[in-house]
Amino acid sequence: MLIKRPADIRSSEVTPRGLYMNRRKFIANASVAGVGLLTTQRLVELVSPRQKVLAGNKLSGVTRGPFGTDEKQTPYNDVTHYNNFYEFGVPKEEPARNAKNFRTTPWQVSVEGAVNKPKTFDLDELMKLAPLEERIYRHRCVEGWSIVVPWIGFPLNVLIKVVEPTSKASFVAFQSLFDPKQMPQARYAGIPFPYVEGLRMDEALHPLAILCVGMYGETLPNQDGAPIRLVVPWKYGFKSIKSIVKIRFVEKQPPTTWNISNAREYGFYSNVNPNVDHPRWSQAKERRLGEFFRRPTLMFNGYGDQVVSLYAGMDLRKYY
Repeated sequence: MLIKRPADIRSSEVTPRGLYMNRRKFIANASVAGVGLLTTQRLVELVSPRQKVLAGNKLSGVTRGPFGTDEKQTPYNDVTHYNNFYEFGVPKEEPARNAKNFRTTPWQVSVEGAVNKPKTFDLDELMKLAPLEERIYRHRCVEGWSIVVPWIGFPLNVLIKVVEPTSKASFVAFQSLFDPKQMPQARYAGIPFPYVEGLRMDEALHPLAILCVGMYGETLPNQDGAPIRLVVPWKYGFKSIKSIVKIRFVEKQPPTTWNISNAREYGFYSNVNPNVDHPRWSQAKERRLGEFFRRPTLMFNGYGDQVVSLYAGMDLRKYY
C-alpha cells in the first residue's frame, strides 16, 4: 500500500475543511437514502453547508457586464474560506482567519513607468473611472480546483487609457502590498515578497481583464484581495494578483513571483491549457468547489473565443 507523506500531497488532492468535517453527515445520509436518491441541491448542501459569514459593504449602481457565464455560482462561503493568499498563510483556511484585521483604508495605487500621465490614485478615484459591472467569471486554480464568482469591477483598459502609455510600454507589471507587521505568516510561505505579476500590453487591454473591487454585491473580503485586485479569467488564478498597490508600465517582460520561485512549473503566460500538464500533475480536469466529481478543464478556461487571437502563431507548450 502506498502511503503519502504530507510533502507528497498536492493541494488539489486536499479536501476542503468544510467538506471533510461533513463527511460523516454525507455518508450517513447516503447510506440511508442511497447517493442516487439524493437531489442535487441536497448533495450540494451536504458537501458545502451554508454558514454565517461576515459581510462587506454593499456596492450600489452595479450593472451586469458582458462576457459572463450563466453557470451556477460557487457558494460565497466556499469562495471566502478556501483561498490562496500566501501573505496570510499557506493552508487554504488560514487567510480568512489571519486577514480579518487587515487594514485596507486608506488605500492608494501608484501608476507609473512608461506613461504620459503617471498618477497615484486613491480607491475612490479608481472606482469613479468607470461604472462598476458584475462579471460572473470562471476562475481556475493551477492546483486543480475552480470556482464561479460574480466579480465586481471595471475593465483594466479604462485605467490604461487614462494614464496614456507611451510607445515603450509593452508590458504591465503589478505589485501587491507587503506589510510584515500585518502579514507575519508570510515568512513561512517560501516565496519572495512583495508579490508581483505581469501581463503583455495586449492582454491587459483585453476587455475580459478587470480591476475588481467586489463580489457577490459587496466589497471584497480581505482574504479575497481587498480592496482591489486583478481578475484575468482565461489564466490560472495566481495571475489575478490581490491587494494591488503599484502598476508599472515597462518595456521588457517583468518578473513574476511564481516564475521567480519555480520557472519550470510556472511560466509567464500561465494560460489555462488542459493539454499542458503541470510537471507534477495533469491539468486535464478540475474540481469545482462544492462538487464531488471532477469536470474537464476548458481551453483558456472557456474564454477561447475571446482571447485565442492574442496567441496566434505562438507555441503554447513553449509559452506556457
